[in-house]
Amino acid sequence: MSNYLRVTTPVEGSDGKTRFHNVGVAFPQREGSRSKMKIKLHSLPINGELVLFEPNTSDDDGG
Repeated sequence: MSNYLRVTTPVEGSDGKTRFHNVGVAFPQREGSRSKMKIKLHSLPINGELVLFEPNTSDDDGG
């Protein structure tokens, strides 16, 4: 696993396909910390749904 995850939200396009819009990044916390992840959002998802992916430079839509 990389040292961060992409935070995305699913958005259905006019063609019926789901695409994933980047809305932030998630970092694992230090070992021994009471929390597991720190999530920084750059925008808020309207649908309230977040999906995390490992970074992948060859796939821009996250899926």
